[in-house]
Amino acid sequence: MRSLTFDELFAMLAAAQLSTGDLARLREWIAGIAHPGECIALIEQAAAGRPCPHCGCVRKHRCGQASGLQRFRCLKCGRSHNALTGTPLARLRKKELWLPYLQCVLESRTVRDAAQVVGVHRTTSFRWRHRFVPGAMRDRPATLSAIVEADETYRLESQKGARNLTRPPRKRGGVAKRRGINREHDCLLIARDRSGRTLDFHTGRGQVTVGQLHECLTPVLPDDVLLISDGAIVYRHYAQQAGITHEAVNVQAGVRARGAIHVQNVNSWHSRFKSWLVRFRGVASRYLIHYSGWQRVLDDGRLTKPAHLLCAAAQLG
Repeated sequence: MRSLTFDELFAMLAAAQLSTGDLARLREWIAGIAHPGECIALIEQAAAGRPCPHCGCVRKHRCGQASGLQRFRCLKCGRSHNALTGTPLARLRKKELWLPYLQCVLESRTVRDAAQVVGVHRTTSFRWRHRFVPGAMRDRPATLSAIVEADETYRLESQKGARNLTRPPRKRGGVAKRRGINREHDCLLIARDRSGRTLDFHTGRGQVTVGQLHECLTPVLPDDVLLISDGAIVYRHYAQQAGITHEAVNVQAGVRARGAIHVQNVNSWHSRFKSWLVRFRGVASRYLIHYSGWQRVLDDGRLTKPAHLLCAAAQLG
């Protein structure tokens, strides 16, 4: 049977009486079409003018092609590279499916759901998630400003997917052996200013320490910042050592706000993150920062298209 040309197919569609549902299906199908050349063009555009990832030299010349990408040879170190060398996307295949998969990332689909939509194996879907998401989450503000709220949230540590557990397995996630926050919990520190810029830090197990606050917050807080936290004493000690202004809200005593002094913005982010995380049915501790970065990218609202995520992930680290 002879296949239809595009002109013939277009004429048939123009003559057909399409219902609202048919039009919606057609738009969804067209939106899901991705040409391999589109993805490669975006990658090459993001890498335009990039120096050699091996030595940093900007002098290079073309040196053939591989996997659809232009290769270059550095005139200083003599090593070759392409647009993805040194990025989280290096050596990944099936570039024609990357943009549809990134649409699944924007829709927060699970590993198996995204694999079914795109048409890849679930292990490929998992591998892509933890390459694309860490790449895109590097698009983060360098500093926070003015009034900054900081607070931590804790999750029971998880060794999901680990081949060798360091403790007896828990049934259906389980609970901690001891009450309160202890070394069985992962600490996720969130700092957020009033303009909505957010930074996330996985500080490890147990309660956050003054040293960890110095390591995470000092590089991103200006000298004239007003840091607001709950009544945890580590924030007061950190602010005294760092020489910044600090205000505390005694949430445990029922004090929610004192005028503009509150931590409701950062606590709201915690709530959205925990609600969003439920769909994944538990995440491993080693990937917790990936998921908080994923939620931060979605919450920020700047990378709203697959092309945006691809260009962010394709940047050099």
